[in-house]
Amino acid sequence: MTFDLITLAQLALIIVFGYTVFGLTGFGSSVTAMPLLVLFIPLRMAVPLMLVFDLVSNVLLGLKNRRFIEKREALRLLPFMVAGMAVGVLALVRAPERTLLVVLGLFILCYSAWSLLARRKPRPLAPVWAGPFGVVGGVFTALFGTGGPFYTIFLTSRLDDKLALRATLSGVLFFSAISRLVLFTGAGLYAQPALPLLACVLLPFALGGLYLGNRLHQRLPAERVKQAVWVVLIAGGASLVLRNL
Repeated sequence: MTFDLITLAQLALIIVFGYTVFGLTGFGSSVTAMPLLVLFIPLRMAVPLMLVFDLVSNVLLGLKNRRFIEKREALRLLPFMVAGMAVGVLALVRAPERTLLVVLGLFILCYSAWSLLARRKPRPLAPVWAGPFGVVGGVFTALFGTGGPFYTIFLTSRLDDKLALRATLSGVLFFSAISRLVLFTGAGLYAQPALPLLACVLLPFALGGLYLGNRLHQRLPAERVKQAVWVVLIAGGASLVLRNL
């Protein structure tokens, strides 16, 4: 697969947008970028591509608060998350792309609507709920890089301390990124000839978006930014569903 300059410019803008949102809000790089990326490249290329940028971002940002990680809560999620990711990678490799894109569109619509409407902290969940949330989150993490909301819902209900919550979620997401790298490599997703070069070309734009988002973080009202992001995502999710039904 080859890319002309116009396509590369469009991909670069999408990556800048996704990582600016990540820098502003601390989440949403894949959720924001994926519906737009699949307009130009196959899903099976977009998912491992975003993983490269996520890994680099995690390494640069570092697990600054790793000493605050609640290891017991993280360890409850991790085995189920890995099991879910194994199922997700199998589906990513074998399932029809149009079906996967409809699932992605429906997920984005449901998550965006829930995020716009939800205002209360979720009720405390029993430890046994780590199973369903870990498995489903793992499946969506492997398929689209969008499993973070499931881990967030579970951990938010279990942890009251914001620092511990952020540190634990960061640790879980970093572990999931490393696990996906191993699974994707084993599944041959990084053997696509155009992928390494495309990742190298677009990586500076991911870092630029991250830098821009961090600079804007103190200047823009976070709640307004999130609401604008959800509106964009609803439009993107609806477009994915309508195009692929």
